[in-house]
Amino acid sequence: MSAVKGLSEVYQDFQDALDQLRRTGDREGVELTAIPAPTHLAPFAAAVRAEVRRRAARIHGTPPPAGSALDRAAGAPDDELATGRFVLLHDPSEPAAWGGPFRIVTWARAAAGREIGCDDAAGAIAWTWLLEALERHRAGYSREGGTASRVLAEGFGLLGDQEEGADVELRASWTPAGSDVAPHLAAWADAVCTLAGVPPYPRGVTVLHPRR
Repeated sequence: MSAVKGLSEVYQDFQDALDQLRRTGDREGVELTAIPAPTHLAPFAAAVRAEVRRRAARIHGTPPPAGSALDRAAGAPDDELATGRFVLLHDPSEPAAWGGPFRIVTWARAAAGREIGCDDAAGAIAWTWLLEALERHRAGYSREGGTASRVLAEGFGLLGDQEEGADVELRASWTPAGSDVAPHLAAWADAVCTLAGVPPYPRGVTVLHPRR
C-alpha cells in the first residue's frame, strides 16, 4: 500500500474524480442525479442515481392527442423501466482488496418479461453487457466482480389477473485503472439503458424487452 498523502492532496484527488463525473455527457434515455453517498464504505464517497423511464406523455416524440389518456397522464410520473446506483469510493490507503485508491460499486434493476426471468442465461447476459460497455468507453478496470439475480412475480387471489413478469438485478464492482472515472459512469449508464431495453443499442445486442 502507498503511504497516506497529506489531507489536502487526498481531498484534491477525490475532487478531481468528482469533476470527472460532472463532465460525463448525457446519455439519451437515462436521468443521472447526484444522491447522498454511503459513509461507512470509505473515507470519501460520491453516488449517482440512474432512472430510465418511458415517457408517458409522448409516443415517438409526438405529443398525444388532446384529451386522450396519455394527454391526461402528461403531468404524471413517467413509467419506470430501470433504476440503479453508481457509487465511487476513494481510500488513499489503497486497500489490498481494491488494488488502488478508487473503487466503483454499482447496482441496477430492470423489469423484464417472464420468459427472461425463467432464462438461466439472463444474468450472464446482463454481466456481459456491462463489460462490453466498459470496453466501448475504453474504461480500464481490474478486480471486477458481480452477482445477478432474477425475481419472478406471479399474482394470486385478487391479483390473479396481474401480468406475470420478472425483475433482473445486477450488482457489480470494479477498480478503475486511474482517476479518470467519467468513462466508467458513461459505460454503466449505457449498461442500465440496455438492461431496460432503451435504444439505441450497441451493435449485436439482443434486448431483454421490459414487460411494462
